[in-house]
Formats: sequence, structure tokens, C-alpha cells
Amino acid sequence: MSETVVGRLLDSFRERSRFQQAAVSFVLLALTALVVAGVAFPDSKAGALLGVLLSESTLASTLRLSVPIALAAVGGIFAEKAGVINIGLEGLLIISAFTAVWATGATGSLWMGVFGGVLASTLLAALFAVVCIKFRADQIIAGLAVWLIALGLAPFASSVIYGSTNTPTVKTPQTVTQMGIPVLSDALTATIPGLGTSLAGLPFLGALFDASPFVYLMFLVVALSWYVLNRTTFGRWVRASGENPKALDTAGVNVHRVRYAAVILSGVLSGIGGAALSLSLGQFTGSGPTMVNGKGFIAIVAFLFGNYNPIGALLSTMLFAGLDAVQLTLQALDVFQVPRPLVRTIPYITVIVVLALFGRTRVPEASGEHYDSGEDR
Repeated sequence: MSETVVGRLLDSFRERSRFQQAAVSFVLLALTALVVAGVAFPDSKAGALLGVLLSESTLASTLRLSVPIALAAVGGIFAEKAGVINIGLEGLLIISAFTAVWATGATGSLWMGVFGGVLASTLLAALFAVVCIKFRADQIIAGLAVWLIALGLAPFASSVIYGSTNTPTVKTPQTVTQMGIPVLSDALTATIPGLGTSLAGLPFLGALFDASPFVYLMFLVVALSWYVLNRTTFGRWVRASGENPKALDTAGVNVHRVRYAAVILSGVLSGIGGAALSLSLGQFTGSGPTMVNGKGFIAIVAFLFGNYNPIGALLSTMLFAGLDAVQLTLQALDVFQVPRPLVRTIPYITVIVVLALFGRTRVPEASGEHYDSGEDR
């Protein structure tokens, strides 16, 4: 199995252009040099940077920041694999982030807040689906409209309800604070004394053991989505709807229903992501680009870079979220004498570089195309 995986990676590397191969080699050499210099000279700048990269706080932030992006990316995969380009993921995250905070404050229940955020995002996604599938609107324009509607509606609603585009911090009996995995740690300790404590002390596992429920839900959603897309009848329908809708229609499956289901599913997953984003902080920030701040667009890049594979999208997301977490830590610790506005651009510059150098995405054949089923003619 390992030889097969290594062989595929080598084949993929050989297929790239010489410029891309040189870029990959340069990145690997730079990372190797950073690790060697950081280990050999822990008091140097390289050592400080390596410490930031491997710190538990950076890894914990990476997991937390990955949640909204990864869930929106998986939702985007379902929609686009079914043939509908949903670039309104940013808007779905915005509307769900605000509604989750409002519903939590109104009901006093965290999980009712999550339900409210998911409901708002799903309704907006359903509206987008009707406009694009039934009324055959341009999907790119409709997606931009979803984003702009949410970008204006959420801060406006916040101003009407709370008197400010930024909501106050919600207070509930239950909060999205760090929730460990005591069962796993206790089981490991019972099996091998001291093992659970030792593993929890490792940076990544320590961050994983202390992560919020949304992080575990993210991993579960990614695994289930991969299984659904690749091992179930519905997954085959989704792929056929985006690759060859006529063949799917001929087989007796309603293409429009499959596309509706896929787009609505993207609304559900984006709703969970938006709720996780705002409830992890306990408030919604609606000033400027809002607290979502481009995460929906990064989600699109993540699933494109992951080649429409939920697992690939998760790995891409963790790369971008990790860079975001690193820049936050670098700003806090002031490791390098670099202007903070420049440091904040690190994740976005990386997105552009990654797409330009390593993007090899195969878009579904019928993605973005309208389809008239036999029932419509």
C-alpha cells in the first residue's frame, strides 16, 4: 500500500512542469533547512519560528480556524460535483454566523443557536438553488448575489437588533469552550499506564484532545462525505449530475432533484461552519468584510486545490488555516521585525502562489451548465 502511494506521488511529481518541480523542490529544501537550523540553533530566529510552527497554541488555532473553511469547502464539493457552481459560500458563512449568535442569545441554548445558523444558511442556499436550477440564472452572478445579500443583511440586522454591526457577547449556561477527550485519554492510560498523559503532552495530540466539539464534527463530516461521494448511490448520482446529466436522466434519476439536494447540503454544512466560527468567540463581528473575512473564498480554493476530494480539501484547509494561525502568533510574539499588515497577508499570498504553481484541478464536465430534463421539455 505504501509503495503504491509513494509511486503515485512520484508520478504526480514527474507530470508537473519543470518550473513546478523546481518550486516544489525549493519549498521542500526551505522547510528542511528551517527544521535543521531550528533544531541546531534553538535560540536563533529559525528556532523561534520552528517553535511557533510546532507550538500547541498554533496547532490548536489551526484546528479551530479550519472548521468553517473545511465545512464550507466540503459543501462546495457536493454542489459543484452535482454541476452547480456555488461561489456564495462566503455569504452562507456570514448569514449563519450572525443567526447563530442571535438565536443563541434569544433562546439561551448553544445548540439552538447552531440550529438557527444552519437553518438560515440552508434557506439562503435553497433560494440560490431555485434561482439557478429552476430559473436558469447565471450561477456566478447568483453566487455573488448571495454573498452581497448576506454581507449587507447580517450587519444591518445586527444594527437593528443590537444597535451596532458587532453583537454583544452571548451568555449561555453552556459554551463552546475546549472539551477534551477524557474517555480516550483514560482508556489509553488504563491500557498502558502513563501513555494517555504522555500522548496528550505532545503538541498535536494535546491540541486535538482539547479541541472543541466542532473540530471533531469537522473530521466526522469529511470522512462521511468521502464515503458518501465514493461509496453510495447518492454519491454516484451527484457525480453523474456534474459529469453527464443526460445519462443520469436516461437512467430515470431526476437531475434537478439531485442538484437541489447537493446545493442544500452545501447550505447545511456551511451553516455549521458559520455557527462554529461565531459561537467559538461568542459574538458576531459585522464591520468591514465581517468576521468571516474571506473564509468562504478560501474554502473554494481549498476544494479546488484538493481536486474535489473532501480529504484533499481538509488538508488544503489545514495548510491555509495553519498559515493564518502562524501569522497570528507571529504578530503576538513579534518574532520578526516585519510590519503587522504585511504579516497578515501571508495566508492570502500563499493561496495565490499555491494555485498558480500547484493547481491541477479537473472540473466536472457539466459544472455550471443548465440541464433541461425530459419533464421540463
